[in-house]
Amino acid sequence: MLEMGRIDADQFKKAEKMPLIIVLDNVRSLNNIGSVFRTSDAFRVESIYLCGISATPPSPEIHKTALGAEDSVDWQYFEDTHEAVKSLQQAGYQVLAIEQCEGSTMLDTWQPDFSDSGYAVVMGNEVKGVQQTVVDMCDGCLEIPQYGTKHSLNVSVTTGLVIWDFFKAYEKQHHWN
Repeated sequence: MLEMGRIDADQFKKAEKMPLIIVLDNVRSLNNIGSVFRTSDAFRVESIYLCGISATPPSPEIHKTALGAEDSVDWQYFEDTHEAVKSLQQAGYQVLAIEQCEGSTMLDTWQPDFSDSGYAVVMGNEVKGVQQTVVDMCDGCLEIPQYGTKHSLNVSVTTGLVIWDFFKAYEKQHHWN
């Protein structure tokens, strides 16, 4: 870690974070959850909200893909995703569902503005996606354009793409490393 210039978990806790919260709405795969932790660590995501059936650390299955990121990235558990969204909106976050829905904005054309507020993105269940009642509560929907025969991506891959897109915008606006 030292040779690569990496910070440890204690330094991570104190480091500047990108004001982005990842909300996992009933994600069932512990490997996907672990992968989201690892990607969130890589780009200093503020927090992960684990909701519904989404498992929480400590867990050997989460650790298998998180590789310790479950110890560095802050997280909270909410029994109900609706409560998580309501809490985020009350705290001033703009909450966006990552879902294919009528009126969604394509991720490649959308530009977050971190000077106004922080953001939260809701990632859905591997089979059912984001609950429709949760989508209805959100401030908008972002969609990843896809051009192949499939109409969905794995939730951890989707989260990685979304985090990377937000990170690029945040880095341009805040010039940190």
